Amino acid sequence: MSISILFSLAVLFFIWGVYEYLGYRAKKNEWKKKAEEWYDVKSTRKSFIIVWGDRFDRTPHAKELQRALKKVNIPLAPSEFYGAMIVGAMGIAFFLNNVVGLAFPYNLSGGLLTIYVIQKILFFVRRNKYQERLNDQLSEVCRMLANSLRAGLTLTQGIELVAREMDDPAKEEFSRMARELQLGVSFDRALADMERRIPSRDFRIFAATLLIQRRAGGNLSEVLQEMAETLEERRLVMQEIKTMTAEQRYVAILVPIMPIALVLMMNMMNKGFIDPLFTPVGFILLGLFAAGTLLSYVLVKKVTNIKV
Repeated sequence: MSISILFSLAVLFFIWGVYEYLGYRAKKNEWKKKAEEWYDVKSTRKSFIIVWGDRFDRTPHAKELQRALKKVNIPLAPSEFYGAMIVGAMGIAFFLNNVVGLAFPYNLSGGLLTIYVIQKILFFVRRNKYQERLNDQLSEVCRMLANSLRAGLTLTQGIELVAREMDDPAKEEFSRMARELQLGVSFDRALADMERRIPSRDFRIFAATLLIQRRAGGNLSEVLQEMAETLEERRLVMQEIKTMTAEQRYVAILVPIMPIALVLMMNMMNKGFIDPLFTPVGFILLGLFAAGTLLSYVLVKKVTNIKV
């Protein structure tokens, strides 16, 4: 009895100590940031893991991966992304070893293969996220340009204002355009270069509107204001459609997860429950299950993908 009480007290004091230590670290980091702001001191990171990560981020492979991460709108450095993949692979390997019963090195190979497939699926599913996020900011860009023109600024000055005030990714794209204009690149060419970097329908309409109004003349601020209102209404309609189809989209995700989770739970309670799946007949059933699951997911996505 006394041993259990002592053990409980030890666990309690350990948790309390960890909590106090984390609070101390948080307060220390907060005061450190304030001191750096007051005295204009830039801290240097000394962790060898972070130093290696910074070195890796400067390699050509990391720069190529950074462009891919930017395209799918994942705000991580290449070293951070690979670190997350390694941790995920270890977690999946632990799951395969303790739940499915796969021994080393099959569990590690399965974890690496699973995380590789997840990466490919993630990059495929989110391939247009950068453009979608920029399209969501386009109405605010049009409204800011319209207000700057009403205030007496030129279109170039309005673009510089957008580059200063907007968040990424619009900030990055319009900052690049503003730098090109400052270096003497013509407005039409700078806008065409941005249109090639952002091949979306909304941005093509935005670019065509600017070019036509610059060449033909007219009240550009009024046109931009109407475009901002139209884009905002269109975004609200799309959000309403997503809300109305949320149940169907989540069902498409849960339908394949539920039988897999059920089989794994049965295998935990009854060791060897999934062994028949690794027979020739089992592989055929697994193939049919995978094909049916993929087909149902594609059909649900087609039904819920309503164009506006």
